[in-house]
Amino acid sequence: MAASAPTAPARPPVRRRRPRLGAYGLLLPASIVIGVALGYPLVRQFVLSFQEFGLKQQFGAPPEWVGLQNYTDLLTDSYVWTVIARSIAFCLVNAALTMLVGVALAVLMERVARGARMTLQVALLLAWGTPVLASMTVWQWLFDTQYGVINWTLVHVFGLDQFDRHSWIVQPLSFYLVATVIVVWMSVPFVAFSVYAGLLQVPAETMEAAQLDGASPRQRFWNITMPMIRPVLTIVLLLQVIWDLKVFTQIYTLQRAGAPTRETNLLGTLIYSMSKDFGQAGALATIMLVITLALTGFYIRKMLKEDEL
Repeated sequence: MAASAPTAPARPPVRRRRPRLGAYGLLLPASIVIGVALGYPLVRQFVLSFQEFGLKQQFGAPPEWVGLQNYTDLLTDSYVWTVIARSIAFCLVNAALTMLVGVALAVLMERVARGARMTLQVALLLAWGTPVLASMTVWQWLFDTQYGVINWTLVHVFGLDQFDRHSWIVQPLSFYLVATVIVVWMSVPFVAFSVYAGLLQVPAETMEAAQLDGASPRQRFWNITMPMIRPVLTIVLLLQVIWDLKVFTQIYTLQRAGAPTRETNLLGTLIYSMSKDFGQAGALATIMLVITLALTGFYIRKMLKEDEL
């Protein structure tokens, strides 16, 4: 019998590969939620800024399209420019002080013993976790004209009799001093914990090698540690500038305690005071957004360049 020809092994059926869900597909659900939650109010605010939307419109009257009239009225008002300059100065001073104190506390947490570090961390968490209005009540007691601890200490401990029954929120300069203390106190914990987390990622081997090469502690900090945690510092500073520019609760609460409103308004409280004219409020909020983007544009471009590398 003739040998039969060997048969070729049967090939397994070819399975069609399903397209893999890429990173953009994974980001799509979150992007939709963020777009709806943040995009709609932003678009609505932008549309309102071109309309006359006052009390009549709140009760059902159709809004009137006024074009750039709201922006023209605001940008030709000297008081609005005063508030803008005041807000930018307040933002930059508070952001700088918050970063300085926060970085110092982060370095302190890295270098102290475990017990002291835990005590400091608990204190920062309590300051960070306390509700803003509750904290403001305590701060108002501290700076109270008659019974405040601050005035009592300055008069009876340091002998400064001019602070007897001194009102800290009547004068704009002392008002912003108190506001700065409160805002920095509330913002420092976030900066301290963020920078401390960055410091923990600095390789100990790199620091030991630099120490063996003769680098001083100051040189190791500025030439090794700071460049390594620069991305963390950039993001934290970016967020801090945004938060300090739109600060509202602390300023509004102090104003309600008896401070002169016109001399202490910032952009947030000025926008809130325009509740009878949503059109101008929307225009000023849009201007505030543009200022925020201008102040943070440098850091945003820097972060985008670092991501491309």
